[in-house]
Amino acid sequence: MSAIARWCYRHRFVVIAAWVVVLVGLAGLAQAVKSNYDNSFSLPGTDSTTAQQLLAKAVPAQAGDSDTIVWQVSHGTVRDPAVTARMTGVLKQISTMPEVAAVASPYGPHGASRISKDGRIAFATVNFTKQSDSLAKADITRVINAAEAARAPGLNVQLGGDAIGSTEQSSLGFSSTVGVLAAAVVLFIAFGSLLAMLLPIVTAIAGVVGGLMAIAPLTHAMSVVNFAPILGALIGLGVGTDYALFIVTRHRRGLQSGLTPEDAAVTAINTSGRAVLFAGGTVCIALLGILVLGMGFLNGLAVACVLTVVFTVLAATTLLPALLGVFGMRVLNRRQRRRLATDTPAAAGVWARWAGTVERRPAVLAALAAAVMVVLAIPVLSLRLGSSDQGNNPSSSTTRQAYDLLAQGFGSGFNGPLLLVAQTSSPADVAALKTLEAELPRVTNVTRVTPVASVNGTSVIQVTPGTSPEDKATSDLISNLRGNAIPAAERGTTLHVYIGGITATFADFATVVTGKLPWFILTIVGLSFLLLVVAFRSLLIPATAAVMNLLAAASAFGVLTAFFQWGWGSDPLGLGKAGPVEAFLPVVTLAILFGLSMDYQVFLVSRMNEEWVHSRDSRRAIRTGQTETARVITAAATIMICVFLAFSFGGQRDIAEFGIGLAAAVALDAFILRTVLVPAIMHLFGDANWWLPRWLDRGLPHLAIEPPEETPAPPAPEPAVR
Repeated sequence: MSAIARWCYRHRFVVIAAWVVVLVGLAGLAQAVKSNYDNSFSLPGTDSTTAQQLLAKAVPAQAGDSDTIVWQVSHGTVRDPAVTARMTGVLKQISTMPEVAAVASPYGPHGASRISKDGRIAFATVNFTKQSDSLAKADITRVINAAEAARAPGLNVQLGGDAIGSTEQSSLGFSSTVGVLAAAVVLFIAFGSLLAMLLPIVTAIAGVVGGLMAIAPLTHAMSVVNFAPILGALIGLGVGTDYALFIVTRHRRGLQSGLTPEDAAVTAINTSGRAVLFAGGTVCIALLGILVLGMGFLNGLAVACVLTVVFTVLAATTLLPALLGVFGMRVLNRRQRRRLATDTPAAAGVWARWAGTVERRPAVLAALAAAVMVVLAIPVLSLRLGSSDQGNNPSSSTTRQAYDLLAQGFGSGFNGPLLLVAQTSSPADVAALKTLEAELPRVTNVTRVTPVASVNGTSVIQVTPGTSPEDKATSDLISNLRGNAIPAAERGTTLHVYIGGITATFADFATVVTGKLPWFILTIVGLSFLLLVVAFRSLLIPATAAVMNLLAAASAFGVLTAFFQWGWGSDPLGLGKAGPVEAFLPVVTLAILFGLSMDYQVFLVSRMNEEWVHSRDSRRAIRTGQTETARVITAAATIMICVFLAFSFGGQRDIAEFGIGLAAAVALDAFILRTVLVPAIMHLFGDANWWLPRWLDRGLPHLAIEPPEETPAPPAPEPAVR
């Protein structure tokens, strides 16, 4: 690392120019190939996937995305001649548009059920030829524009459905800008220097831009969901700023100890830079652990986030030393430069006093910190995975307004109907299906049963629940139908009935994720444990880190459950009413959380380990490590919290869940675990922290995260003059 750092420092303008060329080249490549995002996901062997496959073969019009155009009149009814003529013309125009398979109008022969009882609300169903994730945005936008053009005084027209919702994305640029500004404020407070503040910001932006530009070509190599850039930027800005902050802090400490700018930069990269490489590697390993789940929907998301992390690590270890060479001594503020010139020692800070307090009362502080974490984790016992519906979208969005109009006119469950897809091969099967259809209205929470189609032995029945798609009662209805009503109808026949539709699909997804989650956790915990054993030559430190990471995850999900599922924070802050936590969120969040927790563990313990190697005094090593890293860890955590929260209020509930969950996790990890619980427990363990059986020590490879700082070599003597 020292050779790379010295080369980058001495060839600083070449390195900066190379980064500019790479970023411009990636931007050109991304512009040339365009992005090809794919939000589709399949769950082989599940009821909903089988139903979708049968629909695609037998009833193509039902297999594509089904969206709605809803209109409401303020006076009269939707049957008034002027309203009828206006909306009929619009629906006819939409039915001829590309990728529109059919439009079912309330003004047709069988359209009476599409008009509310009071006659003031009506809807039309727009069936696309493909699922929303396979539709081009331009084809959806044409439908939206045509429908919105029908609005008039007294006539409110809104649109809902997955395809329509896919066009409502929060602004990545706005969230990123807010996050960067918040990070800049924290850095300026931490460093007291404008130039020192700019270094982590510029480094993080370069890494994030490089990663985001690389995602576009990736979308042509594998399936990547369309919110991958948002999540990549969220992670990249957080870790990129943190990594640069750790290195700049070490560099400034080297300058204050009397090193030249070049030697300080080389030392910083050779010590904190190694820790950055290790920490970035753990984040990547945790994210790639998602691949063990075998879900294509998540694989592309994981790889896209890994790309962003890799670019931020590269920026921190190559671009940053070049920038340090440009700024020289100016990374210190004026007061620090004056103190250095007069050789005045710095006074002990608040973190030194706090480290002394933890050393004196480790048992009491460990008990208090553990109690706080356990209390915050209690809500996780009621965690329910699912999918929030469009009733949680921002109130100004057309999808939210369409959802509310349909619920007002036709009932809550109308927004998430279930599709029962049946295969019949004999008269007995047909009779059994008729019996099932007659029994369905008597099933608890079923409000409407509508035969939709019957083609070539495949029949489709629409079942409307009495509750919203995200309601637990709707999930219970799906379980009841699959466990009782459908098996009773199939018994003694060759009839097969599958439940499809978006509500059933997300219910199946939640079931699959829940089943695989323990294996995923075991994978990332096991890999993290092995890496720390190799890095710190200890069994107790990795075991402590694993327990702390699990505790942080439980507490973070406890906060998330209370905030979103119980509605304690989401409703007051305009992030939607109470509802289930997104089914895919635990997997991705746990991967990120374990990676970030390992970052702080590495930076904290590597400094302790360095002092332990020098002194063999456990109490001194723990106190010194905590004193010298607590300030930078808490500053880094504050930056991450600001970045994550900046992405939480962009209007997308799933991104808000990521942001708030990660912000809570980082806050708990940095301000309770790493500054209280971990050092307190290590004080209680004493020298046992560093114990490793000799046979295991001999068999493990040696990996130095932060080698002892090198004493700068004296300059070579000038050649003698003849």
